[in-house]
Amino acid sequence: MLPIECTTLQHHEEEIMRIWFVAKDPDSVPDQSPTLYKTDRDSWLVQGWVVTDPAALAAMNIPEGETVVEIPDRLVPFFREG
Repeated sequence: MLPIECTTLQHHEEEIMRIWFVAKDPDSVPDQSPTLYKTDRDSWLVQGWVVTDPAALAAMNIPEGETVVEIPDRLVPFFREG
C-alpha cells in the first residue's frame, strides 16, 4: 500500500510524515476503529477510543501535548505486521 503524506507540527517545525495503514480492529463495527498506522519516523499512530475516565487519567502522568486512547487486546498482534 502506498503511504499517505501528512503535514505535522513536530517539535515546532513543519514536517511531512508518511504513514502506512497496518490494521483496523476486525471486531469493531460499524466504523471499524481502532486503527494502526506505521510512520516513516520509526513510530506508530494509534486511533482508538478517547480515555475520559478522570481516575484513569489521574493515575497517569500525561504531559501537555499528549493524549491517551484505548485499543482492544486483539489489535496488539498487528503491531508485529508493521
